[in-house]
Amino acid sequence: MPDGAHLETRRNGDINGDGIPDVAFVGGNEDARWLVVKIGYKDELDWGFEPASINKKLDPFPLGAASLSVKKDVLVVGDLTGGTTATMATYRYRWDPKLKRMRLIGLDATTYSRTNSHDMVETSWNLLTGAHQVVRGIVNQAAKRDDDPAYLYSKPQRTSRKSVPVYMEDTPNPDGLVAAESVPAGEDRD
Repeated sequence: MPDGAHLETRRNGDINGDGIPDVAFVGGNEDARWLVVKIGYKDELDWGFEPASINKKLDPFPLGAASLSVKKDVLVVGDLTGGTTATMATYRYRWDPKLKRMRLIGLDATTYSRTNSHDMVETSWNLLTGAHQVVRGIVNQAAKRDDDPAYLYSKPQRTSRKSVPVYMEDTPNPDGLVAAESVPAGEDRD
C-alpha cells in the first residue's frame, strides 16, 4: 500500500477456489487508495500469501469504507465515492490461474446526486459476455410529496460491448464509464 496508509477494509476467503484462504484488502492515505489481493499458499514446510493483483487507482475520496465479499470464487468490491455527486461502483473479479492475476469480469456504476439536484446514469457491464446496459434517471420535477419518486427511469438500453481481458491493475475508472453514457442536453442518441 502507499506510504502512511491505513487499512480500510479486509476480507479473507477462498478467491481462487483451491480451498486455501486468500486475502483482499483496501487501504490508503490522503492521496491514494489501493485494492490488493494476495493468494494463499500452503506446502509441507510453510504457508503464507503471495501478491497477486493491485488496483492503485481507486478514488481517494470514499464516502465510507469499501465492502468486500467472495461469492463462488468471485471477489465483489463495492465502493461509494464523491461528494454531493456520488458514484457507487461494484467491481467483480475472478482469478485467472494461467496468468496468476485477477481479471475484471463485471463493473456496475451509478452516478447520482445525493441531493436529487441532477439526473443520474446507471451502467452495468459484463466483460465476459459483453452484455452492457444503461438506465437513465431524470429528476422528477413533478414530485410534490415525500413518497413521490425522486427520479423517473428510462427503459434499459441494452447493447453488446466485447472486451479484451481486463486485469485488476487496468480496471477502468467508473466515473469515466458513466460519463461516456451521459447524453448532453439536446443530443439524441437513439
